[in-house]
Amino acid sequence: MSKRIRENLWQVAGSGLTDPADAAAYLIRFGDKAALIDAGCGQGHLLLRKHITDCLRPSGQLEYLLLTHCHFDHTGGAEAVRKEFGCRIVAHELDAVYLESGDNEVTAASWYGARLKPLTIDIKLQGEESTLAIGTGRLTAIHWPGHSPGSVVYTTYLDGQLVLFGQDVHGPIHPALLSDERQYQDSLKKLLVLGADLLLEGHYGIFWTKEEVREFIQSFIN
Repeated sequence: MSKRIRENLWQVAGSGLTDPADAAAYLIRFGDKAALIDAGCGQGHLLLRKHITDCLRPSGQLEYLLLTHCHFDHTGGAEAVRKEFGCRIVAHELDAVYLESGDNEVTAASWYGARLKPLTIDIKLQGEESTLAIGTGRLTAIHWPGHSPGSVVYTTYLDGQLVLFGQDVHGPIHPALLSDERQYQDSLKKLLVLGADLLLEGHYGIFWTKEEVREFIQSFIN
């Protein structure tokens, strides 16, 4: 069963929900349209499919799969989700190149004993910020380099609160992933300035208050 976070917002993948290797994935719904943030490694697809279907309205559509970065525990299941739901896959152009070439080192697929098939990206984000309209709402993509060259966070407002989909805020920083420590530190400071009320992280769970979000981000700043 998916984990309801608040009205129209669920966790649909991650430890305890799908495959243990999956990073968390979240689904947000705006009217009859929805977006999925990340797709796990693919081994738990049948459970992920069920969770997504349960969260959609009977006439609803999963319009976008929004990838936060290229790493396998977030992207290995992307093609299966696209085939299942007909959604468009979105990623920043600086990480899209490694997904489309099937680079098993930069995407960390090799860390999982897996191989990433080349993945076509339908919409390649460029620059520092982009906005996507989804049904009755909108999500903002913010370039957040450091953990990977094209890492992205997504933000939206629900019930007057700023929700931050900040997968892998914690890193890690590793040369095989083309990580950049200076960029990472600058990006962490950028996240603090956002002042998010709710943080949905890829491996550390959900941070429910502005104070918890701030303290978590601050803990990784040197």
